[in-house]
Amino acid sequence: MSATDPVGIDELLERVRTGYTRVSPQEAYEASLEGALLVDIRYQALRERDGLIPGALVVERNELEWRLDPQGSHRAAEATDHGLQVVVICNEGYASSLAAVSLHALGLHRATDLTGGFQAWKAAGLPVTPAA
Repeated sequence: MSATDPVGIDELLERVRTGYTRVSPQEAYEASLEGALLVDIRYQALRERDGLIPGALVVERNELEWRLDPQGSHRAAEATDHGLQVVVICNEGYASSLAAVSLHALGLHRATDLTGGFQAWKAAGLPVTPAA
C-alpha cells in the first residue's frame, strides 16, 4: 500500500488519532478549569437542540482554522499563541479528530479532541446550558 492509495474514513481516523492523545469528558472538563480552550464545532441545529458547554468557544467547523490561527487576521481573541491547549468538540467525536489534526498542521501542537464528543460530555453529567 502506498501513500497515494485511497483509504476509507475509518482508517483515516485511526491514522490521524495516532498523532495526539484524545481526552475523555472528565479530562476535558479538568483541562478547561486549568485554562484549556474548549471549542464547540457542532452546527447550530445541534447546539440549539442539545445545549451548550458553558465557557466553550463556538466556532463553525468551516471557520475553525481561521479563528484559531494565532497569526491569522481573522483569529478569535482566545487564539493567543501556538502553545494554547485546545480541545475540539463535535457531536460524537469524529469530525473533531480531523479538526484537531488540522490545528496541528497550523502549529497548535497541544490541540486534541473529546472522545465521544458533546454527547459523551452530556452523558458524563458535565455542565450543559440550554441554547439561547
